[in-house]
Amino acid sequence: MRRLVVDVVAGDYGVSRFDPGTAVAAEVFATPGFVSVTSTPTEVTVVAPVDLTPAGGRTEAGWRLLTVRGPLEFTLTGIMASLAGSLAAAGVSLFAVSTFDTDHILVHDSDLDRAITALRAAGHDVHTS
Repeated sequence: MRRLVVDVVAGDYGVSRFDPGTAVAAEVFATPGFVSVTSTPTEVTVVAPVDLTPAGGRTEAGWRLLTVRGPLEFTLTGIMASLAGSLAAAGVSLFAVSTFDTDHILVHDSDLDRAITALRAAGHDVHTS
């Protein structure tokens, strides 16, 4: 696996679950930054900065965002496996989100230091702000 450059994004994030078909208000996208909305037949999941987390869902706060610098080619393989494997070996759970250009992982705030240490030990270049 090639060496990845991973940025630790400032701020706390929340992961929220809503019933299927729930509309997400445009205000969630009002501030520049990372927001992810995923809709499936069984749920709508919103990942957003805690202060932008929509009300009315089941929310778990206290997540920190780590973003792989991209863009990454679709032909690259093993990126998420490398990150997830390194974190799993360190006992750090993650929530993964992929976008067109890159991959993102969220870890609990209490696990952030262990996550950074594990990724660096795996040879990745982790930048904190």
